[in-house]
Amino acid sequence: MINARKKEVVLTTISPKGQVVIPNSIREKLNIKSGTKFAVYGREDTIIFKKIEMPSVDDFEKLVDFGTKFAVKKGIKEKDVLEGD
Repeated sequence: MINARKKEVVLTTISPKGQVVIPNSIREKLNIKSGTKFAVYGREDTIIFKKIEMPSVDDFEKLVDFGTKFAVKKGIKEKDVLEGD
């Protein structure tokens, strides 16, 4: 383990099957459980894993509420949205 600017850097190894183990200390810190989804980006010698979390129903409802209020404020009507369908 290396302390780089008070951030934890832990070494890991890739398996013959291409699997990478995320060390337990990092899994605990980031609340990573079995089945967690990641977006993966690679460039040159760098690989970035970004944890992806599904939005909740509450998140979708907030988005719908925002869209509805925005449409009312801008004077957008249902027929404007569905025009051409």
